Amino acid sequence: MHIPKVLLVNDDPASLYALESLLLDAADQHLYELITASSGKEALRHVLMHEFAVILLDVSMPNMDGFETAEAIHSHPRSAGTPIIFITAHYADEMNRLKAYQKGAADYLFTPVIPQILQAKVAVFVEMAAKNLQLRIKSEELARLNQDLRVQRLQDLERINAELELEIKERKQAEQRAHDLSTRDALTNLLNRRALIQQLEHAVATCDRNGVGFALLFLDLDKFKQINDNYGHEAGDELLRQVAARLSAAVRVADIVARLGGDEFVVLIEGKSASANAARVGRKIELACALPFDIGSHRLKTAASIGIALYPEDGANAQALMKNADTAMYHAKQNTAAPVQFFHEQLNVREREREQWTLELRKALAANQLELRYQPQVDLRSGRVVAAEALLYWRHPVHGLLEAPQFLPQVQERTLLDRVDAWVIAQSCSQASLWQSLSGSANGVQGPPLCIWINLATPQLHADLLHALLPAMRKHGLTPGSMGIELNEKLLLGATEPLAQLLTQLQSAGVRTALDDFGSARSSLAACKRWQLNALKIDRSFVHGIGNDEGGTDIVAAVVHLARALSMRVIALGVETRLQLEVLQQMGCHICQGELFYPPLPAAGLLEQTSDITITLNSPTLLSNEE
Repeated sequence: MHIPKVLLVNDDPASLYALESLLLDAADQHLYELITASSGKEALRHVLMHEFAVILLDVSMPNMDGFETAEAIHSHPRSAGTPIIFITAHYADEMNRLKAYQKGAADYLFTPVIPQILQAKVAVFVEMAAKNLQLRIKSEELARLNQDLRVQRLQDLERINAELELEIKERKQAEQRAHDLSTRDALTNLLNRRALIQQLEHAVATCDRNGVGFALLFLDLDKFKQINDNYGHEAGDELLRQVAARLSAAVRVADIVARLGGDEFVVLIEGKSASANAARVGRKIELACALPFDIGSHRLKTAASIGIALYPEDGANAQALMKNADTAMYHAKQNTAAPVQFFHEQLNVREREREQWTLELRKALAANQLELRYQPQVDLRSGRVVAAEALLYWRHPVHGLLEAPQFLPQVQERTLLDRVDAWVIAQSCSQASLWQSLSGSANGVQGPPLCIWINLATPQLHADLLHALLPAMRKHGLTPGSMGIELNEKLLLGATEPLAQLLTQLQSAGVRTALDDFGSARSSLAACKRWQLNALKIDRSFVHGIGNDEGGTDIVAAVVHLARALSMRVIALGVETRLQLEVLQQMGCHICQGELFYPPLPAAGLLEQTSDITITLNSPTLLSNEE
């Protein structure tokens, strides 16, 4: 049983004994437990170990008097509210009584103490402590009871909640099974005809609303009936399941694959560039279905005939589009040499041309038919050649020398375009190293690096560019500023954060960046403001407009002013006349590039003509014309 405790503190043994004798009767009756201490430090040790109903404290003690002891007791959170009664024979004046109350005393008694008064005061505090102790015990019991009730209630709620969740889960599963039975093909788990029609109608409505078309691929398997007849329906069913898996793997997550019945499948492709995406997916499906199928102990071979229809070009509604895709598939089945057919023959011709260009470009890489030519760029203040743009050419065995814009737009294969970019980067870095070493030797002075600007064939920036460009720059020991990348707005499309990280990594490695062909349909002010590129290249169509009556000069002036406001270097493309040069000089254009100075030069010509030449820009005849 817990009983209150009383602490008696006095350094004088006689006084301690006398006071203790006054309190022993009540202690013997277990009304409280009496603990004694002969110093302030001993009292503090007891206070740290026990909780007291009241402390009887002598004022006059050596080392630590009663006032200091009281202050220390009340400074501890556990004993801050413990009542203290000072007992003294030496400090009977009112000032010391006031000091005692300031130190938190509950009372102040003088010796000799009247026993009944001391016992009554102690009894009051002991009774109060006993009641507080009982109240605390009851509060703890009530808290335990409430905790037990909360635990029980929580357990009941968890049980009820688990039962409800199980019921909801079972109901959802039942609803999903019912929905799947109505929208899914039981054999392949692809969408069935009914669900496909709903998706098609939704795609039509979306296209009518936002103007972005879509493509529908209709395909069936060759010789499927023979497989069923020769190997049985179970083998035929397994073949259909494997075909469904290969179709799903060949498309994006957002694309829709459905089985109409038998060996007929449909793929719905939404989003921009539906025609190009449909051709690409069609070829992937063709290749996937051409691989053998392992079914039981048999290795079976089949092929897919694929017809493609585009909305809205090839049908005004879902039913018409399905019919025309089926028609295109029928033509593909008749033409085994071209198992992927568009509904419109013009698209088939275009697709065959793209396939031919892709095949020939792949061969051109292997046969070393590609070459780079470099068009120097001239600084309008110094007249020196400070950079050159690397331009890609193809020495085609039939068509002769082709510029990049004549063949790259015909190639859609991303891996091939990446290989072209890797070739351009390797050649340009090698040329930059040679050019700069020769330029440095001729000049005898180490100035700013001469920069080679490259154009990318790939339609979108990605991390593979870093993996190709930065190692090539390190391999050739190129200094920062030696290489630059020309970017049009199409290359700057995509997720903002990854693109920003990529551009930051390029610029941190010393690669310069320029917005190409500013003023063409592909570039805009937004790209300048967002990406903080190093340079802006004015489109040649704007430069050619200098001096005309349609405000061409004012437009170029505005572009130059804009670039300078954004702290970008200004490079004017296609400079061909003396007038254009003079106007650009007056406007504060930094650099010019064009036939007025140099045409695109082979690598050897670049080194020969620009190694140590300064063009006199104010002379009547420029160097390139004199030559």
